[in-house]
Amino acid sequence: MKGVVLAGGTGSRLRPLTYIINKHLLPVGDLPMIQYAIDKLSQAGIQDILVITGKQSASLYVDYLGSGDPFGVNLTYKIQEKPGGIAQALALAEDFVGEGEKFVVILGDNLFRDPLQPIISTFYQQDEGAMVILKEVEDPRRYGVATMKHNQIDRIVEKPEHPTSPYAVTGIYLYDSSVFEIIKSQSPSARGEMEITDVNNVYAAAGTLAHMYLTGWWIDAGTHESLFQATLLVRKGYS
Repeated sequence: MKGVVLAGGTGSRLRPLTYIINKHLLPVGDLPMIQYAIDKLSQAGIQDILVITGKQSASLYVDYLGSGDPFGVNLTYKIQEKPGGIAQALALAEDFVGEGEKFVVILGDNLFRDPLQPIISTFYQQDEGAMVILKEVEDPRRYGVATMKHNQIDRIVEKPEHPTSPYAVTGIYLYDSSVFEIIKSQSPSARGEMEITDVNNVYAAAGTLAHMYLTGWWIDAGTHESLFQATLLVRKGYS
C-alpha cells in the first residue's frame, strides 16, 4: 500500500504563525509536525508516500524531507494550487495510486499514539470501499461525528449541534481507488470546498464504509492551544 499526507490549507486558526510558514512545518516537540505522519507510515511498512502541500512552503518541505531517504521512505510531492478542501487535495493523488490499489491518507496536523499497522492490515483484508478511524471525544460538536446504526456508520455529520454519538472522525482515512471517481462526482459545499465528509458518506450509503477506533491519544494540532497540547503529548512519549 501507498501513503498520502495532506499538508496544504491556509492554517488560518494558527495565524499569525502561518503567515510565514505552512502549519505542518511548525515544531511539535523536537520535530516539525509533518514528520510525525511520515514516521507513522514508515513504521507501518509504507515506503511510497505522496506529500500534497500548497505553494507557500513547498521548497521548505523539499529542503527538510528531501527524497525521504533519511526517513526510510520514498517521497513524491504535488502542489495544491489553491485551498479547496481535503477532497480536492486528495484528487491530486490519482496518478500516484494505481488502479485497483488501496492506500492510506493522513491529515498532516493529526497526531496520534496508536500504530497504523493493525489498521492497515485490517483494511487490506477488506474487499472494497473505505475505512475511517474514530476516536471517542468529550465534545464531538467540534468534529465530524459518526452516526451509528447496528455497529456500522450510517452517516457522518459535520459539527452537529446535537451529536448522536461521541465518536469523532479523525484525519486518518483508507480508500480503494474508487475514491477518485467519487470525488469527481461531488460538488463544492456551501463554503466552496470539496468536502471529504461528502465523499465518505457515499461509501456509508453504499454500506462499504468500515471503521476502527483509536485507543491512545489523538489530537488535531490546528489551533494554538492544540499545538501546545500536542507538544506536551509527544514529550511524554509519541510511540
